[in-house]
Amino acid sequence: MLAIRLQRIGRKNEAHFRVVLTDSKNGPKSGKFIEVLGAYNPKLGTFSVDRDRVTHWIGHGAKPSDTLHNFLVHEKIVDAKKKNVLSKKSPTTKRKQAK
Repeated sequence: MLAIRLQRIGRKNEAHFRVVLTDSKNGPKSGKFIEVLGAYNPKLGTFSVDRDRVTHWIGHGAKPSDTLHNFLVHEKIVDAKKKNVLSKKSPTTKRKQAK
Protein backbone atom coordinates (compact mmCIF):
# COMPACT_ATOMS: atom_id res chain seq x y z
CA MET A 1 0.00 0.00 0.00
CA LEU A 2 1.30 3.44 -0.88
CA ALA A 3 1.57 6.15 1.77
CA ILE A 4 2.11 9.89 1.49
CA ARG A 5 3.98 11.10 4.54
CA LEU A 6 6.63 13.44 5.91
CA GLN A 7 10.29 12.44 5.83
CA ARG A 8 12.65 14.34 8.12
CA ILE A 9 15.75 15.88 6.58
CA GLY A 10 18.15 18.53 7.81
CA ARG A 11 20.62 18.83 10.62
CA LYS A 12 20.09 18.45 14.33
CA ASN A 13 17.84 21.25 15.64
CA GLU A 14 17.20 22.40 12.03
CA ALA A 15 14.37 20.13 10.95
CA HIS A 16 13.00 20.25 7.41
CA PHE A 17 10.59 17.72 6.00
CA ARG A 18 9.94 16.31 2.55
CA VAL A 19 6.48 15.18 1.51
CA VAL A 20 7.17 11.80 -0.10
CA LEU A 21 5.27 8.95 -1.67
CA THR A 22 6.55 5.64 -0.35
CA ASP A 23 5.51 2.08 0.35
CA SER A 24 3.89 1.90 3.78
CA LYS A 25 6.22 -0.99 4.72
CA ASN A 26 9.31 1.26 4.42
CA GLY A 27 10.34 2.92 7.65
CA PRO A 28 10.21 6.71 7.87
CA LYS A 29 13.99 6.92 8.27
CA SER A 30 14.85 4.40 5.55
CA GLY A 31 15.34 7.07 2.88
CA LYS A 32 13.44 4.98 0.34
CA PHE A 33 10.71 6.78 -1.55
CA ILE A 34 9.07 6.72 -4.97
CA GLU A 35 8.51 10.43 -5.53
CA VAL A 36 9.05 13.74 -3.73
CA LEU A 37 5.76 15.65 -3.69
CA GLY A 38 6.63 18.73 -1.65
CA ALA A 39 8.33 20.20 1.41
CA TYR A 40 7.54 21.58 4.86
CA ASN A 41 9.69 23.93 6.94
CA PRO A 42 8.37 24.15 10.52
CA LYS A 43 10.64 27.06 11.51
CA LEU A 44 9.28 29.31 8.76
CA GLY A 45 5.87 27.65 8.72
CA THR A 46 6.00 27.11 4.95
CA PHE A 47 4.27 24.17 3.34
CA SER A 48 4.47 23.60 -0.41
CA VAL A 49 3.16 20.62 -2.32
CA ASP A 50 2.49 19.68 -5.94
CA ARG A 51 -1.32 19.62 -5.94
CA ASP A 52 -1.66 17.71 -9.22
CA ARG A 53 0.64 14.87 -8.17
CA VAL A 54 -0.93 14.57 -4.70
CA THR A 55 -4.45 14.32 -6.11
CA HIS A 56 -3.18 11.88 -8.75
CA TRP A 57 -1.69 9.53 -6.15
CA ILE A 58 -4.64 9.81 -3.78
CA GLY A 59 -6.85 8.88 -6.74
CA HIS A 60 -4.67 5.81 -7.26
CA GLY A 61 -5.14 4.65 -3.65
CA ALA A 62 -2.29 6.30 -1.71
CA LYS A 63 -3.21 7.17 1.89
CA PRO A 64 -1.80 10.33 3.50
CA SER A 65 -0.58 10.16 7.10
CA ASP A 66 -2.78 11.87 9.69
CA THR A 67 -0.50 14.90 10.03
CA LEU A 68 -0.20 15.29 6.28
CA HIS A 69 -3.97 14.85 5.95
CA ASN A 70 -4.41 17.89 8.21
CA PHE A 71 -1.98 19.91 6.07
CA LEU A 72 -3.90 18.94 2.92
CA VAL A 73 -7.21 19.93 4.54
CA HIS A 74 -5.71 23.31 5.50
CA GLU A 75 -4.49 23.85 1.92
CA LYS A 76 -7.97 22.81 0.64
CA ILE A 77 -6.59 19.94 -1.43
CA VAL A 78 -8.72 17.39 0.46
CA ASP A 79 -12.32 18.10 1.45
CA ALA A 80 -12.63 16.47 4.87
CA LYS A 81 -12.40 17.20 8.58
CA LYS A 82 -9.06 17.38 10.32
CA LYS A 83 -7.99 14.32 12.29
CA ASN A 84 -6.85 14.34 15.90
CA VAL A 85 -3.14 13.56 15.89
CA LEU A 86 -2.51 14.09 19.59
CA SER A 87 -1.60 11.12 21.73
CA LYS A 88 -4.44 9.08 23.19
CA LYS A 89 -3.08 8.94 26.72
CA SER A 90 -5.51 9.30 29.56
CA PRO A 91 -5.45 12.68 31.30
CA THR A 92 -3.32 12.95 34.40
CA THR A 93 -5.07 13.21 37.73
CA LYS A 94 -3.82 14.81 40.89
CA ARG A 95 -3.00 12.49 43.76
CA LYS A 96 -4.96 12.94 46.93
CA GLN A 97 -2.80 14.49 49.61
CA ALA A 98 -2.51 12.66 52.90
CA LYS A 99 -4.02 14.52 55.83
